[in-house]
Amino acid sequence: MKRRNFFKTATLGGSVLAVGGVSACTATSEKTTEKPDFTSFELNEVTVDDLQQKMESGELTSEQICEKYLSRIEKVDPELKAVMELNPDALEIARTLDEERKSGRVRGLLHGIPIMIKDNIDTGDKMQTTAGSLALEGHIADEDAFIIKKMRDAGAVLLGKTNLSEWANFRSTNSSSGWSGRGGQVRNPYILDRSPCGSSSGTGVAVAANLCTIGIGTETNGSIVCPSGVNGVVGIKPTLGMWSRRGIIPIAHSQDTAGPMARTVKDAAILFGALAEFDSEDAETQLEQGEIYSDYTQFLDKNGMAGMRIGIASQLIGFHAKVDEVFKKAVEAMRNNGAEIIDNVEFEHNGKWGSPSYQVLLYEFKADLNKYLAEHPNAPVNNMQEIIEFNKKNAERSMPWFDQEIFDQAAEKGDLKTEEYLEALKNSKQFAGKEGIDAVMEKYNLDAIVAQTNGPAWTIDWVNGDHFSGGSSSPAAISGYPNVTVPMGFVYGLPVGISFFGKAWSEPTLLKIAYGFEQATKHRNPPEFKETLAY
Repeated sequence: MKRRNFFKTATLGGSVLAVGGVSACTATSEKTTEKPDFTSFELNEVTVDDLQQKMESGELTSEQICEKYLSRIEKVDPELKAVMELNPDALEIARTLDEERKSGRVRGLLHGIPIMIKDNIDTGDKMQTTAGSLALEGHIADEDAFIIKKMRDAGAVLLGKTNLSEWANFRSTNSSSGWSGRGGQVRNPYILDRSPCGSSSGTGVAVAANLCTIGIGTETNGSIVCPSGVNGVVGIKPTLGMWSRRGIIPIAHSQDTAGPMARTVKDAAILFGALAEFDSEDAETQLEQGEIYSDYTQFLDKNGMAGMRIGIASQLIGFHAKVDEVFKKAVEAMRNNGAEIIDNVEFEHNGKWGSPSYQVLLYEFKADLNKYLAEHPNAPVNNMQEIIEFNKKNAERSMPWFDQEIFDQAAEKGDLKTEEYLEALKNSKQFAGKEGIDAVMEKYNLDAIVAQTNGPAWTIDWVNGDHFSGGSSSPAAISGYPNVTVPMGFVYGLPVGISFFGKAWSEPTLLKIAYGFEQATKHRNPPEFKETLAY
């Protein structure tokens, strides 16, 4: 694989950095035989609260914190390829926020905090928005996405954009998670020849490897929770409508949402509340609007599992014996901390939601992507068909390992008035939502449903594609309901996560349970950057 072809030297507040860090590190690595120690970093595992204390006391400024992360990226990211592009204005933004702090204005807990976002989210600045595709290379959006405006208003520093599975992993059925034509292959920081999962691969890795404080990913089905679980971090897939999707390159409006990825439940909850707001101009969600809070940290409780009725989704586990062993210990920890566990909770329509959901995604991908491109006339392509043609003409660069059969399938679909689409939409939502999660929770009087988030990360394989062992994201993703994943432990040194999901707008309860589990178990450990799995 060639290194990313977009690396250029960028001046950030007087310090010269190679975007993504490759240029500065390559020469050094050629002169030394000893690999640098990536595990040592002054800001390792720091939380939002930690950084606020440092800035409040005067120990560090936001500018200094950002500089430390940028140096960390320059050193570590050539191995990981998690960072797609750095924000050339990051240090200037940080300095402005430092001046605000000096004058007595602190916007909130995110004031001065460095954040990375997935490269399918619009930013009205000097950075590109490409979904990792060479077909969109050079595309600079006119304005920030709705959630990015809120993020800036909250005082966060946008440090840069992260690599991802190209087109959010909706290009080929034979793809490699974390690979994009523009960014190359993201690698798992725990064992570098292992997959980071996707499609929010770069965000998961950047957070796990301490390249930023918090990150933002997006999910259609599994794209937040899987890379969170595989990379040992916390991920929140919100109820549809909790976070606006306006200004995000889409797959399907009936399932797409952005969400926070962080090293702790509290940090994820801080970002979650800061960006949560109903957007009347956002696409339809198929859900009635529920209650949205600006502060979700109020629901965090160390004893959050006590008295909760939690049902084990038995049909969504059992795909890996070693993960089952870790899950068994997690269930015991829940019981020991006061949760009432209901075994063998089953969905009447388990698996029936998959086929109709895929049809929905194909129809909506064509309609929603064409709509996004029509609203972005500066983009180098105007519609899905032009992307298909670009990839064909540039196949050596755009499709060296896998094709674009999903694009081809979507391009053949009709509009959103087609009977096949409407029937598939109705069935997928019904099987996963009202007759799925809702029915199960009412039958067993549950506060939440629990399952394993993921299996251990597989080896990266560009020839055969992903070999995913299993997961539990579909019911919550297809219904549009919330899902929170927390580190559950390790299998052969590879992180695995545990997922808590439930009815629409149940984030307060899910976060309470997830925080209680996190505080009782403390399974998060930073990565060791091993080259491969050794005996």
